[in-house]
Parts: sequence; C-alpha cells; structure tokens
Amino acid sequence: MFNDDQLMRYSRQLLLADFDLDGQEALSRARVLLVGCGGLANPAALYLAGAGVGGLLLVDDDRVEVSNLHRQVAFRADQVGEHKALALAAQLRSLNPDVPVTPVVARVDAAWLDQQLPEVDLVLDCTDNFATRQAVNAACVRHRKPLVSGAAIRLEGQIAAFDLRQTDSPCYACLFGDGTEGDLLCSEAGILGPVVGTVGTLQALLAMHLLTGKPVDPQLHVFDGRALSWRQLAPRKDPHCPVCGDPVAGEDG
Repeated sequence: MFNDDQLMRYSRQLLLADFDLDGQEALSRARVLLVGCGGLANPAALYLAGAGVGGLLLVDDDRVEVSNLHRQVAFRADQVGEHKALALAAQLRSLNPDVPVTPVVARVDAAWLDQQLPEVDLVLDCTDNFATRQAVNAACVRHRKPLVSGAAIRLEGQIAAFDLRQTDSPCYACLFGDGTEGDLLCSEAGILGPVVGTVGTLQALLAMHLLTGKPVDPQLHVFDGRALSWRQLAPRKDPHCPVCGDPVAGEDG
C-alpha cells in the first residue's frame, strides 16, 4: 500500500492507463541491478528512483572525475574524487528517500554476478567495455534475468532489451558475438552528453516496461545524434550461440 505522500509523488504516472496502480505496485516490488554508474546509469537510475522502483543495486569501482561532469549529470562538482557508486547513491537518496539504494564499490566478475543476480529482477548494462558486457550477459542467461543493454560513443548510441525469461529470446552474444576486442572509450573518441543521456533514459523506460509486464520486442535500436534519427534491427536467437545456444546444435554445427 502507498501512503498519501507516495500517491502524490507518483500521481502523474498513476494517471496513465498503461501504468496506473498495478504498474506502480509491480515497480515497487522490483529490484534492479545497474552495472556501471557513469553516463548511462546516471539518467537511468534517476528515472527509476524517481518512478519508485523497489530497490537499486549500484556497482562500479571508478571515481568521479572532472571530465565526467558534462555527461554524468547526477554528479556534482563537490563529488569529484568520490567513488561513483557512492556518489550516485547519495543523489538517488536525496531524490527519493523511499527507494532503498545499495552501492557496491567493485568490478564485477562471474562469481559476483552469480551471487547477486538471484536477488534482483532485472539488470541494466551501463558499462563501457565488452568484457564486462559479456560477463553480465552470460550471467543473465544463466539466471534468466531480463537485461537492458546500452552504449554510446561520439554522436551514436544503441540500446536493446533481452528478455531472457523467455526461452526464445536472443542474448547479447547472439547479436554481437562473444569477442571482447574493440573497446573504444569516451576518453579516446569523445561523446556529447545528450547522446549518452538519451540512451540511459530509454534504458529506464525499457526497464519499466519489462518490470510492469509490457511486451518488449527484441530489437536493437541505433541512434544517430547528428541526424536525430533511429533505425532498428531485429536480432534472432542463434542456435549456435556460445552463451545461450543449444549445446547439441553447437556440436552439430
């Protein structure tokens, strides 16, 4: 049950026929893991906390730098030098004290993910390297947790949701393979803040759809920040995928 203050806080989304009280209750029961606390996680976490998600688990081992502030909009200048997970948690608690936030200063690996994923309902991949993305994807496949993956560089972004609760859903590796080469960092290529903010905001939206039972098509959405245009690709589950494919099919291939 929600108290009067909470009903007022969430009143504008409660007005939506596609969300209403059932959606709010489903959201309030959900716990979300955000892997990475940078440019993607900042808007995603702010919107999820603002919307009243049941709990947020934040993990990152980096610290806030001055060069982050143009795009990592949850941070403030006086937080430079703090661990991002702790700094983001402080801002989220200030925004909505009703949402439990647990920050973890760590770099995730398979063992950590296997320990934590049974306790969450959905994962947001807000990282900036393929090795971590692959580890997160593999863990979500093992534990059958929905995954919302985002990325942004230069003036380009991409986002995809993989509802791994469904046996016919493709996974991240079906689309991108299982390699870990080719990382391109913002410090090398550059990034405009609104581009990464657009992707992170839509990660929150897709997460809310999945957590409240809305159907989400397994599509890769690619954003062109120069032309303000989108294009979509429809990946299919790869029976030979080394992460989620059928082992028998893999042997036959």
